[in-house]
Amino acid sequence: MKKFLIGLGALLLLTGIYVEASDLIIESKNQNYAEQDNKIKFSGDVKVTIDDMKVVGDSADVNITKDQQLDTATFYDKPYAFEIKKSKKREVKANILKVSLINKTVRAEGDTQSIVFEGKTPVVVINADVQEYNTKTGVMTANGAVTMLYKDIETFSNNAEITTDKNGDIKRLVLIGNARVKQEKNESIADKFVYEASSGNITAYNNTTSNVIMDDGKKLTLKSNYQEYNQKRNIFNASGNVRIWYDDYYAAGPKVTLYPGANSKPNEAYFIGRSSITEGVRTIYADRIKMTMKPKTFDAQGNTRTVIKNIGSGSDDNMTLGL
Repeated sequence: MKKFLIGLGALLLLTGIYVEASDLIIESKNQNYAEQDNKIKFSGDVKVTIDDMKVVGDSADVNITKDQQLDTATFYDKPYAFEIKKSKKREVKANILKVSLINKTVRAEGDTQSIVFEGKTPVVVINADVQEYNTKTGVMTANGAVTMLYKDIETFSNNAEITTDKNGDIKRLVLIGNARVKQEKNESIADKFVYEASSGNITAYNNTTSNVIMDDGKKLTLKSNYQEYNQKRNIFNASGNVRIWYDDYYAAGPKVTLYPGANSKPNEAYFIGRSSITEGVRTIYADRIKMTMKPKTFDAQGNTRTVIKNIGSGSDDNMTLGL
């Protein structure tokens, strides 16, 4: 999860297509203007330059407003937009690409893909049905089967929203709908994820599940209504119907905080509020429970109560006081 948060800073493609008041240069083999359509049409090796952005395609047209201002440039037949700055190259591919010169938005439609290259190596890849970037607000939205890939970090969601500052650094990332974050064998699932760069927090809302594979290969599963990971402190908080499965442990309570061990993976879980921990046939209830994964121990404090199920197993040899 920590690598995932660090990796988000590499999503600089969001500033890759930037449209301000600037010259628009269009080159093509053919151009024609139809006054009744209020469009200039271009065909044959169309090349468009706006500041550092270039768009290449087979055909395009530009709408013209009644006061003769250029409105929206639409590129057809799988156009390709790119920008190169220093060692970074940002590119966008789609079936159709629309650049609004008035609203300052860039919209990619149909099998869209955005890629950031460091040299010749792709470091960030975003796929979606539709991607749109608003250069005024610094907000990019992606809708429809959204996937993001950064090195070994993968995210999946129905929709995504990414906000950047004026320098192009990420401020906020939101994944919405069937959202999933996966790194190697570790995975988190929720209805919604929110990452805030200022605090370093990633928060998961509703139907949240996190699976962590420990060094010994055992799986720790955490389910709750709400989960929050703090990157700076490497601490995990969860609340609302919290449940943890690890080895033969099952623990439940209203709230838990997990602290890492030497390997940075969760090792100590502190339950607050009336909680329980079950091992085999024994369940211990307490106001506070500390569960440690390695070495495997637990400590229950405050109004403790132990319940052992199935004593006697229904036979005639049940325990009595000898009376």
